[in-house]
Amino acid sequence: MSIPFPVHIPLVEHLGLRLERFADGEAELSLTLDADVHTNSFKVAHGGLLMMMLDVAMAHAARSRNKDAPDGGPGIVTIEMKTSFMRPGQGTLRAVGTVMHATAKMAFCEGRVLDEAGQICAHATGTFKFLRALPVSGRATQALSRVPLQGDGSD
Repeated sequence: MSIPFPVHIPLVEHLGLRLERFADGEAELSLTLDADVHTNSFKVAHGGLLMMMLDVAMAHAARSRNKDAPDGGPGIVTIEMKTSFMRPGQGTLRAVGTVMHATAKMAFCEGRVLDEAGQICAHATGTFKFLRALPVSGRATQALSRVPLQGDGSD
């Protein structure tokens, strides 16, 4: 039986991920693949979907350490993530995230996506930063500009 996500994440909800466990530095998500939504041209789970499941599972593992704080604790953002793919994801998938080490500002996590048989489909490690608020409102955006490098023929 799934539990509610502690925060509203529209993409996660839209894709149908379910939060199964969220406590003590661990989180587990599940997803039953929909061939019309979640798969690639080979009709197996899209790699980007597996990466998102890993990211969300690890971030929720880190967030679970503060879940009993009065305000739910700080938010969290991904700083970096490394993913390895082992086998195609099919059927109902499970993503498990675990905190390996955490400080007041950072969490270092590990995650894996497993298929119905419990075989590993993908593995990741990630670094996450705790934030009270993400400073995005009122920020001006600028187009990227190319800075020529010496010797690249654009001098």
